Amino acid sequence: MRHCKDCEPAQEIHIVAYLSVVFGWLDQPLFDLMEMIFKNTAEAISNKISLPFFKLMIFLKLGYYSDEPDAKDTWRTKCFWEEAKKRGIKMREFHLGPIRDGFVAEYKGPANGVNKTILFDGLPRPGFKESAALKWMDNKGTMKIKFLKEGFPVAAGGVAFTKRTALKIFNGIQKPIKRPVINKPNLGSRSRHTMIHINTEEGLMVGFKKAKKLSPLVVIEEELRGYLFRGTLIGGKLVGVVKRDQPEVKGDGVHTLHELLDEENKRPERGGPIFHQISIDKEALEELKRQKINLEDIPEKGRTVTFSQKTSRSCGGTTTEVTDIIHPENKEMLEKVGAFLKDPLVGVDFIIEDVTKSWKEERHCGIIECNSLPFIDLHHYVMFGKPQNVAGRLWDLVLPESKS
Repeated sequence: MRHCKDCEPAQEIHIVAYLSVVFGWLDQPLFDLMEMIFKNTAEAISNKISLPFFKLMIFLKLGYYSDEPDAKDTWRTKCFWEEAKKRGIKMREFHLGPIRDGFVAEYKGPANGVNKTILFDGLPRPGFKESAALKWMDNKGTMKIKFLKEGFPVAAGGVAFTKRTALKIFNGIQKPIKRPVINKPNLGSRSRHTMIHINTEEGLMVGFKKAKKLSPLVVIEEELRGYLFRGTLIGGKLVGVVKRDQPEVKGDGVHTLHELLDEENKRPERGGPIFHQISIDKEALEELKRQKINLEDIPEKGRTVTFSQKTSRSCGGTTTEVTDIIHPENKEMLEKVGAFLKDPLVGVDFIIEDVTKSWKEERHCGIIECNSLPFIDLHHYVMFGKPQNVAGRLWDLVLPESKS
């Protein structure tokens, strides 16, 4: 697969991603009908045949179990697996060719005689009926419409299929005051093919073309002001909030940008495998050009200079846990989102200038997307702040017998 800079940190096969969205539209009415008629029966059958199916595939030597995470597993899987071990939960991952992320977890209580086995994809939701919001919470356009009706803060904007509609949305955001916009695929995660700081129609078309590679529909919306935060809700409760920063350095009025970068890259945390050094590539040079600065300049004291539009750790981004300092009204707002979605596991990305102040005090803050399969590892492996054991909170929910 050809490497795509816009897909970082996780590569995606463009045509597969695009067609999965299209086929999702085409087969959704059929699946909705089948679910309405056969939902309870289908769930019962699925629960009964999954394990025998796994065993059959292993017997035929077409599939196998792994008892430990490997290099291809995500950090989300690894932190969840590590917590399972601490609780005496035996986790196994089923592999069938390139297919993975199907898990079997077994717990045998040493004292209470409990013997439970659960199956799940990615992260578990056992013990809960599938929420209706699972069908749309990852759809950024639909989420925006529903959240607006509920009074949750979201960015102004819309969804476009054609360039003409994209330009119409863009020009609408520019009135009465010109504001930068972002665009991104309507479906997708990890900021793939997302472009920010768009101020011109020419820039919009560049971003529109990028986003179109992954999705027929493209979200165009106001660029909110502030920092990116991820809040994770488990069982309707906010259990972790992490601030995600772009690869950046702060000027001291003495050293050149290159010297500041070299010093930042000396951090031992940037030696991998989670956090990485900030590299200077074509994208970084373009980002510096946008900020009208070059590597030999001396940034004034306090000025923040970014090297990428992405916040991913693999691109040099950093994370800071801020759960303990979030303003009570921000926590309340996020938990209201969880109550509205009626789902026990949700990641909410939001932008705000100062998380210690109420969102009601800021004009250009808001929720930008929700994730039904959140990367809980963001709270476990942080560069700054106190890590939060979100995996433990999730196991408390799905296997409370394992709680020590």
